Amino acid sequence: MSILHGVLHLSKPDAPRGLRLPIDFFFRALAEDQRGRSVGIILSGMGSDGTMGLRAIKEKAGLVLIQDPSTAKFDSMPRSALNAGLADMVAPAEELPAKLLEFINHERVIRSSVTSAEDNIQSGLEKILILLRTKTGHDFSMYKTNTLYRRIERRMSIHQIDRIMTYVRFLQNNTQETEILFKELLIGVTSFFRDPAAWELLQTNALPLLLKSCPPNGTLRAWSAGCSTGEEAYSLAIAFKEIAPRSELTPNAKLRIFATDLDKDAIDKARYGHYPANIVSDVSPERLDRFFIQDLHGYRVGSEIREMITFATQNVIMDAPFTKLDLIICRNLLIYLSPALQQRLLALFHYSLNPGGILLLGSSEAINTGLDLFSPLDSKAKIFQRRESALTSVTPAFPASFTPATPGIPQGTTMLKPVVNIQSLAEQVLLQHFSPPAVLVNKKGDILYISGRTGKYLEPAAGKVNWNIHAMAREGLRLELGTAFQKAQRLKETVTVKGLKAGEDDTAHTVDITVQEIQDPEALRGMVMIIFAEAPTPPKTKSARRSKRGDADNARTMELEHDLARCRQELQTTREEMQASQEELHSINEELQSTNEELQSANEELTTSREEMQSLNEELQTVNAEQQAKMDELSRTNDDMHNLLNSTEIVTVFLDNNLHIRRFTPGANKIFKLLPGDVGRPLSDIACDLLYPELSEQAEEVLRTLAFVEKQVTTRDGRWYEVRIMPYRTMGDVIGGLVITFGNITAAKKLESELRAENKQLRLRLEGRE
Repeated sequence: MSILHGVLHLSKPDAPRGLRLPIDFFFRALAEDQRGRSVGIILSGMGSDGTMGLRAIKEKAGLVLIQDPSTAKFDSMPRSALNAGLADMVAPAEELPAKLLEFINHERVIRSSVTSAEDNIQSGLEKILILLRTKTGHDFSMYKTNTLYRRIERRMSIHQIDRIMTYVRFLQNNTQETEILFKELLIGVTSFFRDPAAWELLQTNALPLLLKSCPPNGTLRAWSAGCSTGEEAYSLAIAFKEIAPRSELTPNAKLRIFATDLDKDAIDKARYGHYPANIVSDVSPERLDRFFIQDLHGYRVGSEIREMITFATQNVIMDAPFTKLDLIICRNLLIYLSPALQQRLLALFHYSLNPGGILLLGSSEAINTGLDLFSPLDSKAKIFQRRESALTSVTPAFPASFTPATPGIPQGTTMLKPVVNIQSLAEQVLLQHFSPPAVLVNKKGDILYISGRTGKYLEPAAGKVNWNIHAMAREGLRLELGTAFQKAQRLKETVTVKGLKAGEDDTAHTVDITVQEIQDPEALRGMVMIIFAEAPTPPKTKSARRSKRGDADNARTMELEHDLARCRQELQTTREEMQASQEELHSINEELQSTNEELQSANEELTTSREEMQSLNEELQTVNAEQQAKMDELSRTNDDMHNLLNSTEIVTVFLDNNLHIRRFTPGANKIFKLLPGDVGRPLSDIACDLLYPELSEQAEEVLRTLAFVEKQVTTRDGRWYEVRIMPYRTMGDVIGGLVITFGNITAAKKLESELRAENKQLRLRLEGRE
């Protein structure tokens, strides 16, 4: 069953047999068709069908109602949805209709009051954002206002609150509601291989491109930003594992994935790597068999995939990013952010990626504000590649989130002013006064850089600011400039147009325009340089006649000639001295220039080292957090196993494949003469109170046949034990030794002996009477 344009449709299932999930299928179709008006209700039922579909409804801001599992005849379906954290309302089945009607009625009341209290709504929304920032430490002010208010409106309807200021007071007095609203705004919805066409193109186009540039035995680095509960990170690892062996150039390449999200609970679920059985609708049977381990409650990710991924909590907006990456996956996160924040994150991704790195976005996302940063590999699948551009080489600013503040030390870094370079200043003066005015534009004509004074040829257009060369060209230049611009791009050669009249009639002047598409350097390839040159003005002729001088006195003439010769000699000496000084200054200038270049290079190296150290610190903190989480989990598991073994009072001895002691539980020393230092010794070397000489032989037989052995054995002092020898199986279904358990059945044996004796006496009495 599905729904399209509000109409229900029935169709035959694709597979006649096997596991089908019709509720998931219908809920997904409902979410796509009705979006925020969709409502999903889970009642009594077996299995986990419906949970994945509820995720789609939550993503579209729909409503989720779940029957209280304690009132359900079969609680598997409602409990699965409840454990997934998707419930908006939980109640017995007979109460759900009234709650749904109340929600709809209050939602209508809230929407009807929006237009009449616009100012109060904006004020209330700002106060809610302040409360969230104060109590959770995260700022949602850069999220889209419509998205924020739609989620807040749903929470108001659930609690039967009509006014937003009332909800603000409710938040102030209810910490639990703040946490729920915080998780609502995170919108952590994902699934395995979401948008299969995009993943297929990633495997066939993007990943082979990265593997081609990877060095032998190298490691690619990927970042899954906003990974939620980890499905997309695991999907990427599976996709890489499938495509890597096919690469002929780098068959031994590896992939290291950093998966981060703001929601700590979601990261904990991702680390656990356990998913319900209904993932079969998104994961093929071949992938399930190869990369997952099935258990009673669903599927667990195999260690081969799990070890490729490092999970960590991170605020992608505020925290330092990962660097030197080859691939970034950020799906359906940008659509909830404001355009300014989208542009900031795109610049951050551009900075984090290596040259030629790949960016994969969600199906509803675009990079309209980052066309200078990324070029599309496949626009439909939202796969983009990092572009090299000199205009976007500025490092984005981000705080060092893991660096604690030191009292008395300012947090800002004071940058030293560079030494004044006479040559660069002189070159700037020359460019301003003697070089021709020019502009650098992109393929669309948008001005990127202006050199010299171009006011004679360009002027801002009236209305909204528009920095396009075609809109700013003055009267008389616009038409010819557009034609020359297109011709230069088409022919890939320099186009010159001479004798154009720029400006009005009174102030018109002649100008020559040269348009050239740039090929070198690499960073400017594809851009266009437009040069304006004033046309030469014919010199005006002046008719003047010089009056004839009278004859001068010979003495005076000789004196003047003498003075002239002396001045020429002094001038020649001054020229020689000036030339020597210029050569010295030129040599000093070259040395200063060389020193300046070295200082600039050192500064760049220091800046790069700082960024690498900051990124390394981030990665170390991330790895440390995950290792700490693993240690805590192992410690809890070890405590549980220790208490379990002690509570059963069953003596257990663990052996490896060589029948050497690996571990034993308390009480084993009552049967074997065991000490803590005996770990690693053969079991046959340990003295034993059991009258069981064939213990070692039967242990070897179990290890060979994998068939368990059970036997009742007595000890020298009359105790009885039930001995059970079984193979030790790891999570990967590999035999790792033996487990031998000893259950004390002495009391049962004594009772059996007493019963036998009593039975014998009764039999003798009966025989005597006869």
